[in-house]
Amino acid sequence: MNIYVGNLSLEVTEEELRQEFVVFGQVVSVSIMNDRYIGSGQPRGYGFVEMQSKFQGSAAIAGLNGKTLKDRVIDVVEALPLSYRTSNNPLDKRRGRRFSSRVRQRRGY
Repeated sequence: MNIYVGNLSLEVTEEELRQEFVVFGQVVSVSIMNDRYIGSGQPRGYGFVEMQSKFQGSAAIAGLNGKTLKDRVIDVVEALPLSYRTSNNPLDKRRGRRFSSRVRQRRGY
């Protein structure tokens, strides 16, 4: 089960986050997102924890949501699955359909 952890303090490390979750079961992976795209590498204040089973993940969510970690109250929820769609904007869908369905025809002069 993949779990989203938000409102993390910038001082929290992946190992500290792992220690909070290991109480509830086997932790497969921990990743704290950072700003590597702009070159600073500074943590963004959220991360993801993957647990071995859904049961262990649900227990971790119930036990850790709202807990204070390094003077910040963390938000712990089940992560949404990745989507293969590029956008949720209805204008993008309409625009794409308009251009792809329109066929240009030559005018007969």
